[in-house]
Amino acid sequence: MNHLTLSRRKSLALALLAALPHMSSLAAPEAPKRGGTLVVGSTQVMRHVNGAVQSGIATAMPSTQIFASPLRFDDKWNAQPYLAEKWSLAADGKSLTLNLRKGAVFHDGKPITSEDVAFSIMSIKANHPFTTMFGPVEKVETPDAHTAIIRMSTPHPAIILAMAPALCPIIPKHIYGDGTDLKVHPRNSTDVVGSGPFRMTEFKAGQRVVLERFDKFFLAGKPYLDKIIINVNPDSNNLLLGLERGEYQMLPYGTNSTELKRVASNPKLNLTNKGFEGIGSLNWLAFNTAKKPLNDVNVRKAIAMTIDKKFISKALHGGFSQPADGPIVASSPFAIPDVITYPLDLKKAGELLDAAGYKVGANGERMKLTIDYIPGGDEQHKSVAEYLRAQLKKIGVTLEVRASADFPAWAKRIATRDFDMTMDTVFNWGDPVIGVHRTYLSTNIRPIIWTNTQSYNNPKVDELLNTAGGLLDPTKRKAYYATFQKIVTDELPIHFINNTPYHTATTKNVMNVPTTIWGPASPYDEVYFK
Repeated sequence: MNHLTLSRRKSLALALLAALPHMSSLAAPEAPKRGGTLVVGSTQVMRHVNGAVQSGIATAMPSTQIFASPLRFDDKWNAQPYLAEKWSLAADGKSLTLNLRKGAVFHDGKPITSEDVAFSIMSIKANHPFTTMFGPVEKVETPDAHTAIIRMSTPHPAIILAMAPALCPIIPKHIYGDGTDLKVHPRNSTDVVGSGPFRMTEFKAGQRVVLERFDKFFLAGKPYLDKIIINVNPDSNNLLLGLERGEYQMLPYGTNSTELKRVASNPKLNLTNKGFEGIGSLNWLAFNTAKKPLNDVNVRKAIAMTIDKKFISKALHGGFSQPADGPIVASSPFAIPDVITYPLDLKKAGELLDAAGYKVGANGERMKLTIDYIPGGDEQHKSVAEYLRAQLKKIGVTLEVRASADFPAWAKRIATRDFDMTMDTVFNWGDPVIGVHRTYLSTNIRPIIWTNTQSYNNPKVDELLNTAGGLLDPTKRKAYYATFQKIVTDELPIHFINNTPYHTATTKNVMNVPTTIWGPASPYDEVYFK
């Protein structure tokens, strides 16, 4: 054996030794551990747990654990099999075929069939507040027990995203098909029978929801957790103290900058802002365009020019939020960067008001306005309203900041259009058809909160949205939505302030924190404790 051969062997041995740490890091990941109770703290109060008739993250958190949906989504907006193992959208976009898993059962042991899917979808269409989500759906055919065909009057590409956990829970027909009004059905909160990874064992309104593993869940080996407890507490600081003490293991939908900084600096906790792209949350300043002087677009533009969004994000929100400029959140595939914006310019704002006929009076005042804000989010809403009061004073506008006693009081005021301006948060809900159209369509000017309460009416916008909603080609859809975004940011029925800085805080031992596009509003079947 020559010296060269020995050298080669020695070199190979050294290389293998050097590679050992890297090779070990490429080893198969540790298998998830089963067991344990995940205690989730939430400021969100749910009235019940049936997401088929109720929108919002408060309902979605428990609903997506209790009820399975046809599809689920990853962090790249891709649909994934869930209750439906296969699906196909027809070439004309007017039918969606769902092929259901065989052997899937509800929590009471009854099989899940296409009849339940048909009943659920038509029930959601009839009862859910998102009327555009299943608007074109005419019927659901059930050729066999495991095939459901959704028939639509027009092409409806949003139907795929509408199959998501927070939007399309499959509820049992044998429970809910008894003729009782679904919105007030007693089984929405008592003896709830679902189809998801966890079954509900306790519901105390405004206090907690207790969920336990469903051992016959259709995904073998899941869920990993034994139990989930969602405790409701309106005081986010108390929830954070509980997380720091180990009383909670997860706090979703955190926005308070002081609390987020505490979590980020705590080595025992993790913090992520991933998992909220589907919700698409925007904080905005909405105008009552049917009421003087805000029916004048130049008055709305003047107000927009008094707002420094960077100051709001950095100073008022501690650097956690990002300025928003358009009706479609930046994380959406349909967002465009070149919308019309309104940089801070107090001089130009004054000139616009002069031109609109609102001159400064002898008392230094041009007009008086009011601004409302949704209760419960002081940093995101009240602080911006107070900031705006100071800013508008600089251009001669006196602004009264009005507080509401609670959410129902605020919602009634806005729904009945008893307001000038209001600060609140609204969700895109993934596809513009679901969460964006409702705000701008003139056909949706209704006395219901989070419809077109701004009384905005532009036939061109109606045409753009109605056309875009039926286009199968995503490039063509985006072109229509691009035009829509430019018109809306020019006519300004709403001035967009910032993206809501939602975060999820967890203890270090929580693995597989939900960070798909639906984040905490998705099933926790893969969450486990390290």
